[in-house]
Amino acid sequence: MKNVLVIYYSQSGQLEEIAQSIARPFLDDADVRLDFYEIRTVHSFPFPWRGDVFFDVFPETFQQIPEEIHPPAPHILERKYDLILFHYQVWYLTPSIPTNSFLKSDYAKTLLGETPVVTISGSRNMWAKAQDKVKALLLQNGAQLVGNIALTDRHHNMISVVTIVDWLFSGVKRKAYGIFPLPGVADQEIRGASKYGETILSRLKEGDFRGMQESLLAQGAVDFRFFLVSMDKKANRMFHIWSTLILKNPRKRSVLVNCFKYYVIFAVYFLSPIVFLIELLLFPILYFARIKKEKAHYQGI
Repeated sequence: MKNVLVIYYSQSGQLEEIAQSIARPFLDDADVRLDFYEIRTVHSFPFPWRGDVFFDVFPETFQQIPEEIHPPAPHILERKYDLILFHYQVWYLTPSIPTNSFLKSDYAKTLLGETPVVTISGSRNMWAKAQDKVKALLLQNGAQLVGNIALTDRHHNMISVVTIVDWLFSGVKRKAYGIFPLPGVADQEIRGASKYGETILSRLKEGDFRGMQESLLAQGAVDFRFFLVSMDKKANRMFHIWSTLILKNPRKRSVLVNCFKYYVIFAVYFLSPIVFLIELLLFPILYFARIKKEKAHYQGI
């Protein structure tokens, strides 16, 4: 009997659907005992977001400041797992506050230590630096990262900005303004995610995860786009400055958070298209200098 734990935090419900889809082959196998643990913070984050709350969580999210979480069930803490499927959301290019809070808790040390882990993210499209942050925390907890799946909204960046904003603040997964595609990871891709579970399950039964990431990549598990990774890195540098400034000036927090909101709007709708054109022109030069190296890093583990 193999013990497998599915860990997730899902605010909108999308990541829970992904977790259920990937876990389906494990549920159908009589030789696997599957447990689910939904991370829950003592302070909840209701969905849909209110605009003021959405931007106010930015500094603590980016600086990875943990909050108190509810403990896993006793039987989960007592059981030794052969594999953990770790699902997380990306907030502000960083693992969400509930995800980060779990990874910095004593519960994570208990569950993740010396345990094979597959990370699974569901995001708009910028997940690369968040994955680096998750990897660092997994390493601190003694986990063994054996695979990564990054599911994204595969529409153009400027289109997905419009659709995700509509979803975040309406709470309804719909075609924004009646003309845009549905937001988030495509329903077809979520339903088809069980193929990743089949690949992972076969390696679990073999007791050997070597080479599994290459098999997952062949199935389309990671959508690497150099421009988005480049924007992710640039935005991380600016987010560090903004989050530090806000946290160091608590009396001016509301004013600074409001300024940050307008900075984000300006960066997304005006700066990012300019940066995209510049990097498109430099693509032949950048390919050999940076892109191949970064592709290997973010498609690997």
